[in-house]
Amino acid sequence: MLEKLFKLKAHGTDVRTEVIAGLTTFLTMAYIIFVNPSMLAATQMDAGAVFVATCLAAAIGCFIMGIYANYPIALAPGMGLNAFFTYGVVLGMGHTWQVALGAVFLSGVVFISLSLFKVREWIINSIPQTLRVGIAAGIGLFLGFIALKNAGIVVDNQATLVSLGHENPHQMILAALGFFLIIGLEYRKIKGGVLISILAITVLSIALGYTEYHGVISMPPNPAPTFLQLDIMGALDVSMISVVFAFLFVDLFDTAGTLTAVAQRGNLLDEKGRLPNLKKALLADSSATIAGSLLGTSSTTSYIESGAGVEEGGRTGLTAVVVGIMFILALLFSPLAGMIPAYATAGALFYVCTLMLSGLVNVDWTDLTEAAPAAIVAILMPLAFSIADGIALGFIAYAVIKLLAGRYKEVPLSVWVLAVVFALKFAFF
Repeated sequence: MLEKLFKLKAHGTDVRTEVIAGLTTFLTMAYIIFVNPSMLAATQMDAGAVFVATCLAAAIGCFIMGIYANYPIALAPGMGLNAFFTYGVVLGMGHTWQVALGAVFLSGVVFISLSLFKVREWIINSIPQTLRVGIAAGIGLFLGFIALKNAGIVVDNQATLVSLGHENPHQMILAALGFFLIIGLEYRKIKGGVLISILAITVLSIALGYTEYHGVISMPPNPAPTFLQLDIMGALDVSMISVVFAFLFVDLFDTAGTLTAVAQRGNLLDEKGRLPNLKKALLADSSATIAGSLLGTSSTTSYIESGAGVEEGGRTGLTAVVVGIMFILALLFSPLAGMIPAYATAGALFYVCTLMLSGLVNVDWTDLTEAAPAAIVAILMPLAFSIADGIALGFIAYAVIKLLAGRYKEVPLSVWVLAVVFALKFAFF
């Protein structure tokens, strides 16, 4: 049955290899089980319900990707997207988390439409590389800023806006230790370094008396507080257009980049360098986002950590199915998730920030018309504390700078349209 479903022999793999690959991928991305509930709980969402939604959304995404698309790519609520959900839409813009879930749902619906009608290729190909890189780096810096804030390393200051914190030195030390531990483990190629770090800092926090022990295993929490609580009508308000677009835009490029990178690593591309069944993979991703919004979590997306499983030999959807099964089993560890302090996950956030900044090497820094928009996006996202505003300002800056430089013909039509839309939004909404 497995051979017929996943075509193992045709991909040069077997059940044992796929299972090991699935377990490897899960270990590298299981940190999201602890990070996501902690982050979304800041919006007043029930942490236990978000924990269940995180596990189930990830499992659903993995099952669809594995069985329908037959790719060894795992999915879960995305880092950056959950930060935008919490600190951008809810805490920043003042919308309820129900409306934010509605925006996630709408972005998933639009994503499916783009995938079905092949508009996705036009969008991806028409957005300049500079803006894509700047957006990725900006999201990374946004996560890094949140990590420093959660750890108490950076605090507000009346005179300078921000400064180095001093009130909770134990949090700062443990957060820094967690980050250093991740770097050491990842450099040594030890699988699950991020997860090991989060659990190690939590155990140390309990041992030092900073965190109260509540057990490790229990029945899953009640999902009702977030299940089907999304407000779609509220998300249809004109003020939410940029929010829906930001969810869609980040998920779209994150998914496209992840699929391509993992496929290249696993030699899954065809002779023309294209990904077979790309439409199925994109439908799996967008369907998982819709399912996650119904369950009560931010956008679900493909994880670059899937590359760890591919390096272990994973070549088919059986790898993704194994990851999905592990997320189902993880539902039993809700007490452990509830004990994870914010400073224990700060190291993971800063680690993701480090990875996302690497793309800046692809910016042509010798061309100011390319470098300036990338810098504007990357810097303004964390300082404006908004992914949506950072994206909008980046598009406007790119169009205006190219126009003033006399190189307006280099600006794609889609960028002109979006720049005008965003400018009108800032002017009138």
